Amino acid sequence: MIHQNGGKPARTQGVSVRGPLSSAPPFFALQGVFHFECVAKPFKAAHSALSMSTPSATPQPLTDVTCVVFDCDGVLVDAVSSWRTLHDHFGTDNSANLQRFIRGEISDSEFMRLDIKKWKSIEDPIHREDLFRAYAGVQLMAGARELVERLQQRGIFVAIVSAGVDLFVASIAAMLKVDDWIANGFEFNEDDTLGDEGICRLHATGKGEIIQRLLEMNNLEPEGCVSIGDSEMDLSMLIDGGHFIGFNPTRESSLSSFESAGVPIVVGKNLLEVAPYLGV
Repeated sequence: MIHQNGGKPARTQGVSVRGPLSSAPPFFALQGVFHFECVAKPFKAAHSALSMSTPSATPQPLTDVTCVVFDCDGVLVDAVSSWRTLHDHFGTDNSANLQRFIRGEISDSEFMRLDIKKWKSIEDPIHREDLFRAYAGVQLMAGARELVERLQQRGIFVAIVSAGVDLFVASIAAMLKVDDWIANGFEFNEDDTLGDEGICRLHATGKGEIIQRLLEMNNLEPEGCVSIGDSEMDLSMLIDGGHFIGFNPTRESSLSSFESAGVPIVVGKNLLEVAPYLGV
């Protein structure tokens, strides 16, 4: 475990981002390495060199699993995006910028900057507590707790690599007691109001770099690593030698990308449907 507080986040009751977690280090020791101007890569260019296997009609364990890396939004939680949740809260729409981002026309940092600008056009200042309240009621994905518990009972390393909001991902990491996690986030002013910039710790289309480092830090081999994501951008989680499962893709573009990649696809909102691929 490499959380800077020296241990796993304390377990919480329900999905809540209030309390001590708001000030807890929100990612593993890679914090100092992965904090930069994230420049989005066009999806096809980022993944054209990958070699991916064709899924079996009958689910079979993909490998002798030693590590499972989850995306958070739309996978561990029944919410498509922790950024979208904030847009719903403030009544703003980022669909046009989302498409620009997916096409690689704007960077992660610019995408976050534009999001924050939209929210502040509705409410300014925005306090940290306002962001906490926006996530009230978000639920874990069905089967998430049970699946993670099964993995942990077998000694499998469990991590979250998310381009979502650290304030939210922190609560999920705490609730599920995962071994490690990382997410993007916000800058706050001295009075705890939201600044104008986001904090970019990883590319949404470059999660593989994070996963490679995570495996190295924990002496784990890529062949035993299975990553699980819900969007075409999550295919970057498929590292050389590793494995990937597409879970409940909600966009047609995501489903099409998973089909083209030849990865196993689990449709529906129950993470236990993934269990056969993980041998648990």
